[in-house]
Parts: sequence; C-alpha cells; structure tokens
Amino acid sequence: MSLYVLGGVVMDTRPFNADKFERRASADLVQKAVMGGLQPSEFMGEGEESLTLSGQLLPFKTGGLTELDVLDEMRRTGARFPVMRGDGKRLGTYAITDISERHRELMRDGVGFVVKYSVRLRKVQASYDGGAIIAALLSIFQALR
Repeated sequence: MSLYVLGGVVMDTRPFNADKFERRASADLVQKAVMGGLQPSEFMGEGEESLTLSGQLLPFKTGGLTELDVLDEMRRTGARFPVMRGDGKRLGTYAITDISERHRELMRDGVGFVVKYSVRLRKVQASYDGGAIIAALLSIFQALR
C-alpha cells in the first residue's frame, strides 16, 4: 500500500514520503442581472482543481531525491498523468505546475541532510495521444539501458 501514486512515482513512507496533502476545487457560476433582488446564479461547470503534496526527505538515511528528480522532469516536459490515493481512489489526471525544495544542514556534496519539498498539481483533461505514449515508452527503455 502507498500514500499516493503520481503517474509512475510512488509516494510511500520510504524513501519518498508525503506528510501533508491539500486539495482545492471550485465551480464556475455566472450571475444573471435582475432588478430588485438577489442576482441568481447559473452553474457553468467544474472549475479549477489543484493538489499540493509536501513532505520532508532524509536523502542520506532513506533517499528520495531520485523520485523528486523524476517529478521535476515530469514538470519540465508537461507530462499529464493519473493520480491515485493510497486507498485506491482515482483523483483524476494532473500535471505538475510547481515544485519547491529547501535543503538544510548541507553536507559536503551540497545536498541537505534534510530536504523539505512541495509539489503542486493542476487537474487537466486526460490526453490519449498515441505519439506521446510511444515516446514515453521509448524513454523508459532508454533509462533501463
């Protein structure tokens, strides 16, 4: 069992954990102008939805920087991926919009003994682009060499 699964990255208690989760969701409403009363509003559909996962890594004890690097590459390439909670609930398709990390107690190689991170994701429409799937598979095979 895991805490969260972001595409191919598994967040568990080790080596890559999360200790905070935040979800924000909205609905789009449009107000209609009327005279002499409260303006009625009409539901226009689902609004923006975002997730924020944050935690603390101990790279020299348990690792976790590799997974953080993979998420950063997913951000750089604009990857869209499914997100699933540890109980099996699918939360939807998301893309990473922002990653922040803060290193404390720097070791000799410049990596912090304690690394605090935060990953922000925005819900996006699922894309089923065959070319993107083939490119992703090829990149996985290249990484395995």
